[in-house]
Formats: sequence, C-alpha cells, structure tokens
Amino acid sequence: VLGLLVWTLIAGTEYFLYPAFGWVMFVAVFYWVLTVFFLIIYMTMTYTRIPQVPWTMVGLCFNGSAFLLYLIAAIVDASSVTKDLDNHNYNSWAASSFFAFMVTSCYAGNTYFSFISWRSRTLQ
Repeated sequence: VLGLLVWTLIAGTEYFLYPAFGWVMFVAVFYWVLTVFFLIIYMTMTYTRIPQVPWTMVGLCFNGSAFLLYLIAAIVDASSVTKDLDNHNYNSWAASSFFAFMVTSCYAGNTYFSFISWRSRTLQ
C-alpha cells in the first residue's frame, strides 16, 4: 500500500519533466509489481510446487535489492522536492518522499527477516 502511494502521488503530477522523478517512478512501479507478484505466489502457495527454487535466497535478494534501490530513490525524491521546481506539485512530491522512506524502512525490515530465515536454512 505504501509503495502504491509513492507512485500514485508522483504519477498525478508532471513528473516526466524532471528525470529524478522518473527514476523514483521506475523503482516504485517496478518493485510494486514484483511485490504483488510475490504476494500472489505466497498466498496461493505456488512456491511449494516449485521446490527447485531456493525461495529464501530469492526473498533475500529481492528484499535487499528493493531496500537499496528504494533508499536511493527516496533520497533522490527528497532532494528533488523544492518549491522552485513546481509550486503546484510540491505537496504531492513531499508526500511521496515521506512514503518512499516508509517503504524503504519496510523493505529494510523484510531484508533483515529474510536474512535470518536464509541463515537458519543454510545452517541446517
């Protein structure tokens, strides 16, 4: 839900005029789609039908990359928000920056728990 807020707040503005917001949109939409994809896989228990895939490693790589790229996107988003660019879109961009940092913290927590899960599986 937080990732959805990030890209909808930016998509409602003239973000395409500023390359920094294009990067944030790419990261937000890309990881939102992948998160929904993995959510469907886990909710339907499809991962149990494909035991060849190391799901704990996939989760760790996904969450780690999402954390890293979302952190970069959140910093770019926050540093690009100024009233000088476009006063009309300032509030949407500022809110998207806040929610980008919220998503980053969620992915950081997920990365930590994925690492704990991966480490417990490799020790067995």
